[in-house]
Amino acid sequence: FKNANRFIEMKLVIATKNSGKVIEFRRILDELGAKNLEVVGLDQFPEIVDIEETGTTFEENALLKARTISQLTGLPALADDSGICVDALNGAPGLYSARYSGAGDDANNQKLLNELKDVPDEKRGAYFICVAAYVSPDGIEEVAEGRFYGKILREVIGSGGFGYDPLFQPEGLNCSSAELTAQEKDAISHRGKALRAIAPYIINRKSTRL
Repeated sequence: FKNANRFIEMKLVIATKNSGKVIEFRRILDELGAKNLEVVGLDQFPEIVDIEETGTTFEENALLKARTISQLTGLPALADDSGICVDALNGAPGLYSARYSGAGDDANNQKLLNELKDVPDEKRGAYFICVAAYVSPDGIEEVAEGRFYGKILREVIGSGGFGYDPLFQPEGLNCSSAELTAQEKDAISHRGKALRAIAPYIINRKSTRL
């Protein structure tokens, strides 16, 4: 037991190849007190192919990705499934937000604008949702959800963020999510809320006694 007070830091795999998400996850976890946690994305594991999201809910997809990546890497994994749900489209694109157009962020935004071209301002309500799932090789699983309410703008505004950020006006603000600083967005975003809820489970397990 002579090494009982010595610790090794945990490596955490973010189950995504989206560099924007990895940066956002790392930044939020740092701010929440996990500064010594080594956070890596799937770009560090090129042999792992894309995981098919076969779940019927955000939670199912997040857990599917986290479980798979933890099993394949032998490391704790953090995954999320997120999307934007638009009132006038009965919650679409929802689960299919990332592949809404099949051609990336710009095409997704243009498709959403086209779908809402005749929808008046007062009916353009929407919210982002993020379900984060943490899975460790020893079978620990935690899930948390965050939501970010606002409305869909009539044009792309701002150059920050990624995904639908340039089209989303957060509730109570007169700008797009893409015009917020990283810190401003983290404080109110769906991903920030989900990570703040799940971070204590990760931070409390980030060090292992030797």
